[in-house]
Amino acid sequence: MNGTNSGRPCVFFDRDGIVNRSPGPGYVERVEDFHLLPEFVEALRVVRARGYEAVIVTNQRGVALGRMSAETVQSMHDELARRLRAEGLDLLDIRVCTANDNRHPDRKPNPGMLLAAARRHGLDLGRSWMVGDHERDIEAGRRAGCRTVRVGEPGQPSAADFRVDDMRGLAAFLESHLQGFPRPPAGC
Repeated sequence: MNGTNSGRPCVFFDRDGIVNRSPGPGYVERVEDFHLLPEFVEALRVVRARGYEAVIVTNQRGVALGRMSAETVQSMHDELARRLRAEGLDLLDIRVCTANDNRHPDRKPNPGMLLAAARRHGLDLGRSWMVGDHERDIEAGRRAGCRTVRVGEPGQPSAADFRVDDMRGLAAFLESHLQGFPRPPAGC
């Protein structure tokens, strides 16, 4: 589902490993264990300066497994928003899929969260990007019609359009690849 040129472009970001330090094979279960990556803040600054919206799309099946509550996840995202505001930055939305069933339309690699955000906010998926550190992120972005960037695991096969070795290189990559769009006036 490619968008038309009438919508706003967006950069979709996976959460764990891109926005915050990855917990490894487990889950970020407590707010105090949610560690924002400064490299994400730099990348978000580029995205917003180029006139793109920014949306986080994250699988959080730890909720379905009883490892943490939906309220805890929301508290993490409230803290994230507070810290970004302190940096003069914002996110358009944070979409969360707590389902444990891989057939759920919102659970990546399915594109449901991206499609829902595009409908809700009038985003143009054809001019948008998906940034993630796993193939499920890349697949979700490709299925939504976005360009894709895989961060990390150099040398591993990937269907991503582009590769960045680690988060330290993401801001520079976005700076050189995102076309600038004027931001709409406030209230539009």
